[in-house]
Amino acid sequence: MAHTAVSASAPAAVAPISLSALAPWAAFAAVLSLVLLYFVGIEQGATAVFQGETVHEWLHDGRHLLGFPCH
Repeated sequence: MAHTAVSASAPAAVAPISLSALAPWAAFAAVLSLVLLYFVGIEQGATAVFQGETVHEWLHDGRHLLGFPCH
């Protein structure tokens, strides 16, 4: 006779995630998002962190996809 993998007992309760445990991950995601937004949208011209067009060329298609003008 075949046995099923699902037990007949009640499912285990899942503990809620506390805000104090979530806060560092939310802060990390916010900082990472701002850094990515800077490099895709602003890294060019007078505010450039890196000299030259290297970063601009790497992210060129992403700029247009997200609606940032660059020409």
